[in-house]
Amino acid sequence: MTSTASDILVETLLDWGVDTIFGIPGDGINGIVEALRTRQDKIRFIQVRHEESAAFMACAYSKFTGKLGVCLATSGPGGIHLLNGLYDAKLDGASVLAITGLQHHDLISTHTQQDVELDKLYMDVAVYNARIMGGAHVENVVALACRNALARRGVAHITMPVDMQSEAVNHDTRSERNVANHVSDLFARGALLPNDDQLARAAAIINSGSKICILAGAGAIGAGDEVAALAERLGAPVVKALLGKGAVPDDSPYTTGGVGLLGTRPSQEALEECDTLIIVGSSFPYIEFYPKPGKARAVQIDLDPTRIGLRYPVEAGLVGDCARVIDALLPRLDYKEDRSFLTQAQEGMKSWRELMSDRGTRTDIPMKPQVVTHELDKLLKDDAIITTDSGTITTWVARHVTMRGDMKFSCSGNLATMACGVPYAIAAAVAYPGRQVVAVVGDGAFTMLLGELATCVKYGLDIKIIVIKNNSLGQIKWEQMVFLGNPEYACELEPIDFATVAKGFGVPAVTIDDPGQCAEQLSEALARPGPVVIEAVVDTHEPPMPPKATLSQAARLGKALARGTPDGGKIARRIGVDVVREIV
Repeated sequence: MTSTASDILVETLLDWGVDTIFGIPGDGINGIVEALRTRQDKIRFIQVRHEESAAFMACAYSKFTGKLGVCLATSGPGGIHLLNGLYDAKLDGASVLAITGLQHHDLISTHTQQDVELDKLYMDVAVYNARIMGGAHVENVVALACRNALARRGVAHITMPVDMQSEAVNHDTRSERNVANHVSDLFARGALLPNDDQLARAAAIINSGSKICILAGAGAIGAGDEVAALAERLGAPVVKALLGKGAVPDDSPYTTGGVGLLGTRPSQEALEECDTLIIVGSSFPYIEFYPKPGKARAVQIDLDPTRIGLRYPVEAGLVGDCARVIDALLPRLDYKEDRSFLTQAQEGMKSWRELMSDRGTRTDIPMKPQVVTHELDKLLKDDAIITTDSGTITTWVARHVTMRGDMKFSCSGNLATMACGVPYAIAAAVAYPGRQVVAVVGDGAFTMLLGELATCVKYGLDIKIIVIKNNSLGQIKWEQMVFLGNPEYACELEPIDFATVAKGFGVPAVTIDDPGQCAEQLSEALARPGPVVIEAVVDTHEPPMPPKATLSQAARLGKALARGTPDGGKIARRIGVDVVREIV
């Protein structure tokens, strides 16, 4: 049988180990879809309900598995819809290949239907971006796209005119320099390690410190044992960026949990008071939470040399895999006999956990959102995969879900986009059938890509979706009031009965609104096979308190309430005693 350009494309993907593609068929990619149909025993095509979801799924698939995530969309609007999810991959360093269609090669740029030159549109998002020019061009381009996405931990994009997709390869004249089969499907992993001088410089800086803090990010995932050994050697607390939540277990004696607005007070204090900072696989973007420049000497470990010194002025940069670099560094480091800085952080964590337990066991009506994640944490298995969306729900998950065992966690980090939580969970369930997968999402974000409930049903995915329903764009509401001193505006959401909506998709649903029944209802819902929607009706006026509330934040909140924030009196009463002990 004569091979088409699309056949070569799919065969090359198989050579690179691709086993799953997320997307939606369309007339601009009919040739590619046909090649997938004839190889459906070798490669899965997961049909989604929105191309944005396909890109989110490809991003999450890469994050959770370390493999290449692949998404497919048709010409014009289909390719445009991918972009938000692709920027999520770009900003979080996920390896993703996006495949799109183009209009007929001799009608491009002639105002034909869906005439969008997607390779031009993708110039910013992609580390590799190419238009296929014929059947003999396919293997070269696809191999390079896969290699670049994996090696550069970013988005690669290839697009092909629809008429070329079904073109017989032997009909395309090969140029004399394009020698057949000259490309390889071998991916060579880098083995960078710092030299002796760089290691010695870093060790001297660290050995001179007395209050050492380790900031671990996504690059530290898989290096948990090494980070713990580093913390033990130095008596250093480990603070974690959100994407590094799984780098070190939350029950480790060394970690003080998250950092930033949704972090913990002990983590913030450790960063404020340290005299030496070791940044391990992180480019945590909120510069205001780092030590003041000059307050601490810093060493950074990262696989990407362009990230060294990106957020904080470091004196030594160690480029390489975090685990291997730490192994090389450890023998040069002195054991710190003085454990007082670590002990101080551990004492702070005892108080913080008591505060979180107090907030998670409140019996108020309306139910506090923390109650849901507090009870969920007790029901999660040690190999559970947790996803969340962007908003106040990120805070509840970050603070109340305890990473342990072989648990995995992810969300949209640097892009912080809404709507990613359910697509992330779908990718996790596809990649790891049999593992417990839970998405904790807000009502605003869930509504955006609600159609993916159909995807859960279509593929029988065992996903539990917890919708924290406060009928508000909560994060924006509190930012308006606390950061700007403005009254809340345009954040109230029209209520949706998500339990009824879920049943329309054929998904069982339960509504939780009583904190006294929350644990039992959650347990029953998690035990049901297949997808389940859990609608948790919570207090819309519960604030995602920063780890250390300040007087200026309180003043701006007071100003916002005085200027006419809806339900200002209720908000003031809700916050009441909880805030007082954190401000004074």
